[in-house]
Amino acid sequence: MAAASQRIAEVVSAQAMPFVAADVGGTHARVGLVRQLAAGSTAVAVERYDKYVCADFQNLGVLLNQFLRTIGDVPVNRVAIACAGVAVGDVLVNANLPWPVSLAEIRHEIGVDDVNLVNDFEAVACATHCLRASECVLLPGDPEAAAAGPTLIVGPGTGLGAAVRIPGRHRPIVLATEAGQAALAPGNELEVEILRLLMRQSGHVSNESTLSGPGLVQLYNALCSIRRVQPTLRAPAAITEAALSAHDALAIETLHLFCAWLGSVVGDLALSCGARGGVHLAGGILPHIRQFLLHSNFSARFLAKGVVRPMLERIPVSLIDHGQLGVIGAACWLLDARAESG
Repeated sequence: MAAASQRIAEVVSAQAMPFVAADVGGTHARVGLVRQLAAGSTAVAVERYDKYVCADFQNLGVLLNQFLRTIGDVPVNRVAIACAGVAVGDVLVNANLPWPVSLAEIRHEIGVDDVNLVNDFEAVACATHCLRASECVLLPGDPEAAAAGPTLIVGPGTGLGAAVRIPGRHRPIVLATEAGQAALAPGNELEVEILRLLMRQSGHVSNESTLSGPGLVQLYNALCSIRRVQPTLRAPAAITEAALSAHDALAIETLHLFCAWLGSVVGDLALSCGARGGVHLAGGILPHIRQFLLHSNFSARFLAKGVVRPMLERIPVSLIDHGQLGVIGAACWLLDARAESG
């Protein structure tokens, strides 16, 4: 009896202890110290939050160590890391991070054995129940008409991520995907011409080849080639800034093309997973171009799917603007995983 009471006390103590949750992208890493609000709940409070530039650190373990130093003497015995890519054994397969990721190396670097890895958009999907209406901007669709069904979470950043949240009897099931690596489909003659140019560089042109930060640069360079103009902008931020300030006609055309093509791809994904529960647009790029996106052809291309247009018209599409959502999602995913394992 005493041993059982001690085990229960240890479990309660472990639940009460704060832990670290991180959202690691190709450009930035967001790290938080989080605490579970109640036993058996996935609700968490973020007690400390910092954002880092990945390229400033030798590896992910060094970056996490920097955060652990900032929180002082707070004991941490669990870490949840949301990161783009696919885990193969102990190593993460990802083309967009500035360094390789190995869980064994991270455990050694930070001195914490309980380190866990989840796909970044799977983590965001786990946290969508935390969203408030004020954190979303509605695009096409009627939220009242949305049926209970799968919800698609998709968005461009350093890559293009996507996950599907499927309602379950006891708790939702979240399916991580590699939709960013699926083949890019053109929707008009200009996009066909751009695809031809990109295929000269690579045998496989993926969705994220154009619908990501690096993809935005590829789109811009392709348009410069087609228009026979010398490119002058080299970075995604420079292109979006020139477009938003209306200083560069080619940058404006590039961003319009980006938004329209994204609408087409998101529409395809919504059809593929039967996203009757809605679509959440996330990622690092879209919040910065919110007004541009709203006045672009995103919605028109999302809906332009022939006879199934009426179905898509009933799917609400919202833009997520929540900087800590990936951190919260990583924490929710870990708590869910622990609850399932008993």
